[in-house]
Amino acid sequence: MALVPAAEQTLRILSYLAKQAGPVPAAAISRSLSLPRSTTYHLLDTLMASGFVVHYPDQRVYGLGLTAYELGSGYVRQEPLQRLARRPMAELADRCGNSAHLSVLLGRDVIYVIEERAPRRPMLITDVGVRLPAHATASGRAMLAALPYQQVRALYPNKDAFGADTGQVPMSLSALRRVLVEVRRDGWASEDGEVTEGLASRAMAVLDANGYPVAAVAVTFPQEERTPRLLADVTASITATVRTLSRRLGAA
Repeated sequence: MALVPAAEQTLRILSYLAKQAGPVPAAAISRSLSLPRSTTYHLLDTLMASGFVVHYPDQRVYGLGLTAYELGSGYVRQEPLQRLARRPMAELADRCGNSAHLSVLLGRDVIYVIEERAPRRPMLITDVGVRLPAHATASGRAMLAALPYQQVRALYPNKDAFGADTGQVPMSLSALRRVLVEVRRDGWASEDGEVTEGLASRAMAVLDANGYPVAAVAVTFPQEERTPRLLADVTASITATVRTLSRRLGAA
């Protein structure tokens, strides 16, 4: 089957950028791939328009954009991740006696891919396929805290990126940054009635071999049942599940 030259060249550029330690000049791309400079710039412009490549004008270099990251993380968002996580998530719900869920980050949203509902526990809105703003959820905060600050800043370039003001969640980059600093310090993220009144959640990020947050594990429980013992048990159980999933994804 004959290759489409432009498509083949585009894929070569993406593959090349993925193998670099950081953003690189267009001249390096052109030279390494033996592409005409004009062709290189045209393809980079197309990739930038769709979010696969980002340009850093001060350094005059190009790197992978958020769309490329989302495409790469899509592999683990789908069947492989669900196969790897289904049993550990069920065991987590059994141990905690509360509902557990696994979500992934897609842009500024989290998407729930597994939910294990514990018997006689409150119904949750975090059903499979539901999308919620990442900065408003424990799962989203856990994953955002594991991203480089530059990537978080790119996700939230202005106040409009935070959506409607509910009075409970961070509504600016500086406010979100303070929350993420606390998440990194504590090792876990939480939300307290910010998604559903009367319910609280605790979550941790699942990191792959490159240290990227491919998912988050969370447990949700009624606020009225929250005690130091419950929080300690939930945190220990989530930690064990996260370690299991991280190992299955190749992390140390």
